[in-house]
Amino acid sequence: MACLLLGAVLLGKLALCVTAQEMLAPPGQVRFESTDFRNILRWAAPTNSCSLQYNIQYKIYGDIDWLNVSGCQGIQKHQCDLSSVTSDTREWYYARVRASSVPSSSKSAWAMSRRFSPRWDTKISPPAVKLSSSKQGIVVHVKPPRVLVRKTHISVDYNIYVIHASGKEEVYKFAYCSHKLTLTELKPKTHYCIQAQTVIPRHTRSSDRSSAKCITTA
Repeated sequence: MACLLLGAVLLGKLALCVTAQEMLAPPGQVRFESTDFRNILRWAAPTNSCSLQYNIQYKIYGDIDWLNVSGCQGIQKHQCDLSSVTSDTREWYYARVRASSVPSSSKSAWAMSRRFSPRWDTKISPPAVKLSSSKQGIVVHVKPPRVLVRKTHISVDYNIYVIHASGKEEVYKFAYCSHKLTLTELKPKTHYCIQAQTVIPRHTRSSDRSSAKCITTA
């Protein structure tokens, strides 16, 4: 009788395991997070997950076929870089993720992202700013976001905001190739704060302003 009871318990546990495998939940919160055209797909693990692997596919909006993303098959992390396959800023993309259990062959349903546009959905970073003072005025040195320059071949401009002690603001515009801007016609021994903004004219996109840096003129 004891053997029969033990066998029944083991069969019950096996049935529960099979049921859990058959009901493997799909990944959740599938979304693109993009900064400076570096397009990362992220997701959350299913609630009943353990020892899972993930496969990622993508497609261009309007296409029928889904394509595997190289380097994003059978991975265990909860993110993958899709920049190389979502680089055309004229297109819109979808991506989807499916979980599979490592000890078994059970798979979840596909979980799909919202439609993603690298042009409109990426977040543009502000430039790095360094200030120095000269006899001519304030020299603003601007360094563009590294990832943005590496991943794109489009022109980048800058807006420089000069904030007076009174709160008054002036805006100066200059091109990326200049790297620096000398602000003249400023009052001597006066405190000014500077902010910079990255601008991509071709895409009519811009970043938030950089944090303010302040300096006193000579």
